[in-house]
Amino acid sequence: MSATFSITLDMRRVKQSGKFPVKLRVTFQRISEYYVTVFDITKNDWEKLPSPRINSELQSLKNKLKQIEKETSAFIENLEPFSFQEFEKQFIQFNSSFKIRNKKFDSIPGKKDDFDYKPFEKRFRILKEDPVSPGYISYSYLIFVKKLLRDGRISTAVSYHCSYISLKKFKGDVTFQTITSSYLLEYENWLRNQNISKATIGIYLRPLRAVFNEAIESGLIKKEKCYPFGKRKYRIPTSRNVKKALTLDEVKRIYFYQCNPEQSGEQLAKDYWLFSYFGNGMNPKDIANLKYKNIDGDYLIFERSKTENSLRSDPKPITVFLNDDMKDILERRGNKNKAQNNYVFPVLEHGLTPFRQYELIQNFVKLINDWMKCILQNLGINKKGTTYVARHTFSTVLKRSGASTEFIQEALGHTDIKTTENYLDSFEKETKKEFAHKLFAFKKTSATEDGFIN
Repeated sequence: MSATFSITLDMRRVKQSGKFPVKLRVTFQRISEYYVTVFDITKNDWEKLPSPRINSELQSLKNKLKQIEKETSAFIENLEPFSFQEFEKQFIQFNSSFKIRNKKFDSIPGKKDDFDYKPFEKRFRILKEDPVSPGYISYSYLIFVKKLLRDGRISTAVSYHCSYISLKKFKGDVTFQTITSSYLLEYENWLRNQNISKATIGIYLRPLRAVFNEAIESGLIKKEKCYPFGKRKYRIPTSRNVKKALTLDEVKRIYFYQCNPEQSGEQLAKDYWLFSYFGNGMNPKDIANLKYKNIDGDYLIFERSKTENSLRSDPKPITVFLNDDMKDILERRGNKNKAQNNYVFPVLEHGLTPFRQYELIQNFVKLINDWMKCILQNLGINKKGTTYVARHTFSTVLKRSGASTEFIQEALGHTDIKTTENYLDSFEKETKKEFAHKLFAFKKTSATEDGFIN
């Protein structure tokens, strides 16, 4: 026998405001418990709530009470065996819709630490939110974000935080049980109506799936009861963005572009962009993290920051041949102190916090992208020239030169060859047009043979 519930108005004692408290009554095995909500209402307004046409203030309250009913129903359905103690501990305590009883729980039991999160509070709003209940997604998102911050994985923490903020904007902080396949499909459609791309939707939902898996692993929820992902359930959308690589001729024009001496940012951005292009499409974070110990004669040997954690037990270093242009850039832009443990480029310095490193690398990327945009505009190239384009251009030029996909995979440092294949699966429209014309090349030959000019 499952528990039942209802929203009631407790009219045993009127408050000084003339209102009565709204309560949630839960009944199980003929025993009832009452949980006081944060809402008060007069008897007259309470009787108006069922009406189809009420004022905006009452309609707002009505919607909030319906949300309580929906969340309560989902939670009770998945709480087996039911007990008032677990219901109060996991659902009522620290739920912003209810007044807290005397008994309190730690916001994150067993997760006490001495880490100082205050420097991150401005960027990660979840750190300043009120204590949460284990049954809600905010609880697990907070655990995830804090762990990532402690580990110095700021960029990943930003991704999880963006995912949480987006979900919260949709329908607020909800329980795991509330997030069903239908809920996720509705969320996806909500994002699409805001012109959010399929790729971004995936970026928001993959952290949520990880949070679900962590909650299952820690025993907060049961997979068989409320896991919404997988076959015959909700599938996170995937997409292949159209990655427009520059042609070799366009790279040539960038290479020979004469930078404006009055715009120092142009030459700086061009140098770093070409260093990335020549250096196996090295991303800006890896460029910023290079140290002189990574230079071994005519070669640059480093490990990708992106795979540092996933490949900790089996690191796969990338080897780059330093051509003369890269050596010139190293001499022109590199730090003069070439001690083995010193950074090659003056982007980072020793002693910085992980968050400050993250900020400096973001500024580094923005500087390159902004000035490269100006350079391409000056050259009349109607394409993007971001650091990401440099990486994709490297792989595309290699592929068109006859390099195998396996070789390009190793050069890029991809752990999965499918990622490399996605990089190479987006040749420009002009190339497709060129090959399409070859399909009817016989028309010109036939016309010439017949004495016609095509």
